Parts: sequence; structure tokens; C-alpha cells
Amino acid sequence: MSSKDWKTRTQLVHEGTRRSQYGEMAEAIFLTQGFVYPTAEAAEARFVKAGEDEFIYARYGNPTTRMFEERIAALEGTEDAFATASGMAAVSGALMSCLRAGDHVVSSRALFGSCLYVLEEVLQRFGVKVTFVDGADLDAWRKAVVPGTKAVFFESMSNPTLELVDIRGVSEIAHKAGALVICDNVFATPIFSRAVEQGADVVVYSTTKHVDGQGRALGGVVCGTTEFVRKVLEPYMKHTGGSMSPFTAWMHLNGLATLDLRCRAMADAALVVAKALSAHPKVSKVIFPGLASHPQHKLAMAQMGSGGTLVTFEVAGGKEAAFRFMNALEIAKISNNLGDAKTIATHPATTTHQRLPQDQKDSLGITPGLIRLSLGLEDAGDLVADLNRALSVA
Repeated sequence: MSSKDWKTRTQLVHEGTRRSQYGEMAEAIFLTQGFVYPTAEAAEARFVKAGEDEFIYARYGNPTTRMFEERIAALEGTEDAFATASGMAAVSGALMSCLRAGDHVVSSRALFGSCLYVLEEVLQRFGVKVTFVDGADLDAWRKAVVPGTKAVFFESMSNPTLELVDIRGVSEIAHKAGALVICDNVFATPIFSRAVEQGADVVVYSTTKHVDGQGRALGGVVCGTTEFVRKVLEPYMKHTGGSMSPFTAWMHLNGLATLDLRCRAMADAALVVAKALSAHPKVSKVIFPGLASHPQHKLAMAQMGSGGTLVTFEVAGGKEAAFRFMNALEIAKISNNLGDAKTIATHPATTTHQRLPQDQKDSLGITPGLIRLSLGLEDAGDLVADLNRALSVA
């Protein structure tokens, strides 16, 4: 039976495994900066072209990191992957490696603050032209993507307002113009989304989130064709130093083993919590793609088959009420991460999207009372009780 025939959970446990001569059961951590060559001739040959299981320097590649790359590429359904030091190293690397002065990029407007910084500040500083559009509006994409557009970029589900981009629709528009489709798929997770099957060329993740899933280490990954990953991305990443550490790769390998189980449990809890919040008098708005009330519910079900692991809601009474609510939480923790085993409450207006001017916050729907809730692995009933008790003092 070929590993290509394995189901997701089997791939997440076994794909890409390399064992040393000792036959270890757990994946080994190769904590080494460099590698020894048997002869000077062998060193020369490896620098000309390294073989599949030959390594030169940890910044270029490592056996533990390679196991992680192969495993997540198999999960994502891509030919290859490159593991990075953080999610933003993956985003910036995917964009910077394929763009140069004069190129044109079209991006959805609803993005994580650091992604906006890369597109608004870094790329444009180096002469890349960037056009922002309403990500949910296919007509806006059609008008903005023109012949010569080099790439399009979007979050398949936006942070923090959980707005979806029609991956298939945008990809068709982009490909007609010859543009590369780069999809940040963090909120959708590699469990619920198959972005490549739906048309994306390159998929990026912050593996800090659901893949690690336990608040331990920063990481990221770029998935795509071998041509893109090894000939476009890898030279940029290995020379600018954005590669993942072997220890992080080892932790993320262990995280992958339970990823499917965790994401499905989190999504189940998210649905329970979203329904409970929808019925609470102190909650003026609930945003969750798994609810029929979400304007893109049909797209979410077609594209993901799930509402995902996050719920965003607005506490009536603005910032003061939102802060009272957060400060009263006992189980859910206040932080700015997501995709963790612990439920996390975030106030985007004052943390993750703080740097945005008020008019931009307003246009994105980031109100003073908005809370982003990342569901963890706690009992859903306990979480609802915790939220209800905290809302009583909001």
C-alpha cells in the first residue's frame, strides 16, 4: 500500500519518517549545525547538487526538518514544502521570493496586521505595486487583477472577522491573467481546507497555531510545487536565514500526529459556543461560518465542510464591557495566539490590529467590543458556563 493511498490521520503519524541505524520509534532530533563529509570530493559534489538525503548546513536543510516538510506537504497535497522560523517568515518569504520592483500584486483587504505591514510597507518600499480589494467580492478581484499581475494574496478566512475568500473563484480569475495564487490558510487549517485542490498555487501556514497547538514554539511553512519551493523560495530563504530549527520541526512533527483529532474537537466546541453566544442578550453579534446566519455559510460548507475553530463576537457596551468580560474569564485565557489546546480570548482592536488607523478598523469591522475566541480542547459545557458567567459582569 503506497503512502499516497493513506488517509489523513495515517499520513499525520507516518509520512516522511526517516530512521537512523538505531531504528528509533520516535522521530529523531538532529541538533546539528553542519554535516561531515567522508572526503573532500564528496563535499564538492554535495555543494554542486545535494541528494535527497544529503544535507549541507542546518539553514539549508536538516533530516528532522525534512521529515516535517514531507509530512505536511503530503497532508496539504503539494509536491513539496519549506519549513520556516515563523508564520510571518512563510508569508514574507513566499511573497518576496517571487516579486521584484515593478511587479503588481492584488490582495484582500482583511488581513492580519503583520501581513498588512508586509504588503503596505515592505513590498511597496521596494517598488512592488499592491492593490487591495474586498476579498469576498469576486467582481472586485476581476477588476483589480489585470494581465501582468504577478500574484494574488489572501487569507482564506480573515483575521479576526472570519470573512471567507472563494478560493476557486479567485484562483480562476488569477490564472486567466497568469498570476500566482498565494493563500494564507491558517484559520481554515490544513484539516478543513484543501486550497490546492481548489486552485491555490502556494499555501502558507503559521504552524505556531494549530500544528504546534500547545503554545510552545514559533514556526511556519510554505507548500507548493517543487519548482516553486526549491527554485524560487529555497534560495531566498536559505540566504536570508528564515528556516525552521530542527527542535521546532520535531515538536511540530509530534503536533501533526494529533492535528486532525484536535481540529475536529475544537470545531465541535466552536459550534456549541457560537450557538450559546447567539442566544445571549449581552452579545450584539456573533460571527461564525458554521452558523446559517453567517453570510458566507454556504461557501464555508462547500470550501471547508466546517465552520472552523474560531468564533468572533461583539460584546454590547464597547471596549469597557469587552474588557470586563475578558477580565472575568476563568477557563479561557487572554492572549493573542490561536489554535491552541487552551481556549484564548483576544481583543483585536487593542492587540493584533492595534496599529491600524481607526477608519481601517471600521472598514474591516474591528469594533471596540469585538472579541476573537479561539476554541481549545476543554469541555464545551465548561466553556459556555465560563463565557456566560463572564458576560454577566460585562
